[in-house]
Amino acid sequence: MRRIDARGLSCPWPALRLARALRQQGTPLEILADDPAAEREIRALAAALGAPVTAFAIDGSPAFRVG
Repeated sequence: MRRIDARGLSCPWPALRLARALRQQGTPLEILADDPAAEREIRALAAALGAPVTAFAIDGSPAFRVG
């Protein structure tokens, strides 16, 4: 599974990186994103694509699995 590390990036960059990866590769993908607004944007993007989102943590960082 491909993992995108978007830690340290402010929104909308985590969602933009996720959107690009989804266009190129499709699901499933994991994204690490520590901006508090990232979860809302990631969930909105996934909902628009009809893909499920699961939140979890990797090494204490917020992470999301899409698809």
